[in-house]
Amino acid sequence: MIKTTEADSYYNDLEKMSVHELLSNMNKEDKTVPDALEKAIPAIEALVHVIVDKMKTGGRLFYMGAGTSGRLGIVDASECPPTYGIEHGRVIGIIAGGDDAIRKAVEFAEDDIHQGWTDLESYHIQPNDVVVGIAASGTTPYVIGALQECNKRGIATGCITCNAGSPLAQEAEYPIELVVGPEFVTGSTRMKSGTAQKLALNMISTSVMIKLGRVKGNKMVDMQLSNNKLVDRGTRMVMKNTGLEDYERAKELLLKHGSVRKATESFKA
Repeated sequence: MIKTTEADSYYNDLEKMSVHELLSNMNKEDKTVPDALEKAIPAIEALVHVIVDKMKTGGRLFYMGAGTSGRLGIVDASECPPTYGIEHGRVIGIIAGGDDAIRKAVEFAEDDIHQGWTDLESYHIQPNDVVVGIAASGTTPYVIGALQECNKRGIATGCITCNAGSPLAQEAEYPIELVVGPEFVTGSTRMKSGTAQKLALNMISTSVMIKLGRVKGNKMVDMQLSNNKLVDRGTRMVMKNTGLEDYERAKELLLKHGSVRKATESFKA
């Protein structure tokens, strides 16, 4: 297959460019990313519906990837509990090479076609779970092998890739293809491809959490109160929801009940 992610950059002699030229040209390329996301909205929508349906029955969402793709999945998964108050272990990010690979590349970890499924098995993967493979190239064996095994067992599969017609997209039931074209630095898929993947993950997890009832109006009413900024935000949300004008009373109510939702419900009860 022809990989646009590996195609030569539209720009040459980068080392001869001024810093301003480098930044301006990177920004020019980055502006093309939202267009790729817009074209993929129907595919993203289809995957979101499946994830919501599965999670409503107790299922989990797994992200799987290697390198940058794996790290992006871990970031998205790790932000769901504090942002939306969903239980830890309901959205899980897995990276080829294990946790050590989050900070340092683990050589050839992505090339093991069997390890992805082995890693999923350690989480006692079940038919009501959803596995989303993330790979800019769409050819990562670690991810492809995992999806193949999921398909054999009736586990719903999706993917996010940046090449059209990739082996990964062919394996996924719900493929998302974000074709952003050649990278500014040839083959450096942490750039446009990584940005596109991050945007898609934002759209997926945010839409899923909203549809699971974790947002009310436009507020994160189940967010974890893990720092002073969030306590202050939550206090002001409680004030607005209840009509309380006393900041300290609203804060007391929030801390007693542990979330904006519960504090508001207790006041109105």
